[in-house]
Amino acid sequence: MSVKKRKTNRKSKKPKVYIPAYKIIFLCSLIILICMGLLLFTTVKEPDTPSLSQRFEDKKTESTVTSTIPTEKTSHTAENTPKKTAQTEKTTNKEDKVSIKKENTKASENQENQTEKKKTESNSSTKTSSSSVKTSASNSEGTKKAAPASTVNTFKYNFPQAKNGAQLVFVFDDGGQNLNHLKEFLELPFPITIAVLPQLSHSVESANQIRASGNELILHQPMQSINANTNPGPGAISPDMSESQIIATLFTNINEIGPIAGMNNHEGSAITADAEKMATVMKVTSENGIYFLDSRTNSETKVPYVAKELGYSYYERNIFLDNEKTNENARKELEKGLAIANKNGSVIMIGHIWSADFLPAFLKDVYPELKEKGYTFTTVSKSKALKR
Repeated sequence: MSVKKRKTNRKSKKPKVYIPAYKIIFLCSLIILICMGLLLFTTVKEPDTPSLSQRFEDKKTESTVTSTIPTEKTSHTAENTPKKTAQTEKTTNKEDKVSIKKENTKASENQENQTEKKKTESNSSTKTSSSSVKTSASNSEGTKKAAPASTVNTFKYNFPQAKNGAQLVFVFDDGGQNLNHLKEFLELPFPITIAVLPQLSHSVESANQIRASGNELILHQPMQSINANTNPGPGAISPDMSESQIIATLFTNINEIGPIAGMNNHEGSAITADAEKMATVMKVTSENGIYFLDSRTNSETKVPYVAKELGYSYYERNIFLDNEKTNENARKELEKGLAIANKNGSVIMIGHIWSADFLPAFLKDVYPELKEKGYTFTTVSKSKALKR
C-alpha cells in the first residue's frame, strides 16, 4: 500500500521586525511632547477668564467686557479635544472667537444699557429726593407758619392740678336776709351748701328756694359770741340757757326752715368753747340724723373734744373766703383751700350771702379752670371731710 503523504500547507512566517527599545522610547516621548505642546498652545492662546454670567452678576462694576471664553465652555472643549487635529482645533477656535465676540458685543451693549438705566434712575432719584427735600422744607415752613394758629390751653389763674381726688365744698352763711343776694348764689354752676338764719323775714322763703334749686340746706344756728355786746339774732343759744332750753330752741328753728341736712354755728365763740353746751347741741343733731359743722369762730372750740368723748362725728370749716370783700383776698384764700384739698382730699370754705356784690362773679370766673384742673365740687354731707 502506498502511503499518501499529507500535504501540509504551512504558512510562511514573515520575518519579525525588530525595533530597538530606544526608538520606541523616543517615539513615545515625541508623541507625549506633541500632545503636551498642543495642550499648552491651546491653554496659552485662550486663557481662562470669568464667565459672562459671573461678570453681569456684579452690577456695580462698569469695566468693558473683553474677549473671553466662558469657564464652562473651556472645560468642555478641553475634555473633548485631545483626539482632534491641529486644523480642527484652529477652526473651532475661530468659531468660538466669532461667537464670543458676538456675545461680548451683546454683553457690552447690555452693560451699557444697564449703566444708562442706573444713571437715569440715579438722576430720577436725585430729582425725587431734591423734590422731597423741597416738599419737606415747605411743609416745615408751613408748620412753622401754622404753629401760631394752634390753640394752647392758657389759664388765667394757674391753679395747681388737683391731687388725691380733691373735693371743694362751698358753704354760704347768713341766708334769710336778702332774696336778691341769695339768687346770685343759686345761679352758681356747681353744687353748694347754704346756711339759713332762723326767725327772719325771708328765712322760710330762702329755705324753700334753696331746696327747689337742688342745693343743700342747713340751719345757721345763732350762738352767743365772747363779745357780749354782739347780738347773734333771734333764736340764739345763750350761755345762761339750760339744757332743756337749748333743746327747745333748736327744735323751734329746725321746724321753721326744715327739713335740713345739718347745722352750723352763727357767731358762737362763747358757746362752742363750752363743752356742756356743745354736748347738748351735738346730742340733738346726732339723734335727729343731721350733722354739725363747726364754723370755728373760736380757735379753742370744744367740738372735737365733745365729739371724741361722746362718739359723735362732725365737720369743720377750713377757710373763710370773704373776711375781706375783694377778689384778691378771695383768690388768696381759695388757693389756701386748694392746698388743703390736695393734701387731705377735701376742703370746706365758707363765704357769706352779703358778699353777693363780688363773690358769685369771682367763683363763676374761677370755676372753668378749677374743673379743668380736676377739682370736684360737692356739698358738705356728700364730701369726705367728715371727722370722727
